[in-house]
Amino acid sequence: QVQLVESGGGLVQAGGSLRLSCAASGGIFSISTMGWYRQAPGKQRDLVASINSSGGTNYAESVNGRFTISRDNAKNAVYLQMNSLKPEDTAVYYCTQRTWGLDYWGQGTQVTVSS
Repeated sequence: QVQLVESGGGLVQAGGSLRLSCAASGGIFSISTMGWYRQAPGKQRDLVASINSSGGTNYAESVNGRFTISRDNAKNAVYLQMNSLKPEDTAVYYCTQRTWGLDYWGQGTQVTVSS
């Protein structure tokens, strides 16, 4: 059974940085597409960034140039480096793993950016 555990969220001032981590277990990490989604209060859950098994990345327009997704297959981990944070980045951030068409989700980590 796939388990995803996020860490690294917290409170930061606008313009600051945070690095989210996601530790995966129970699946075939190296062939999976990993991603980060976020959900702000009263809004839908949206894709922030994804990285496929070959290292190809995709970003939401709102974070392109500020956020960087990366993965470490040796550690079964995926990261989201978030720079130049804005109050509108405030949300619960979820790690996802897609393997053979099946999606798995972590419990989420809160990121709050104060103005």
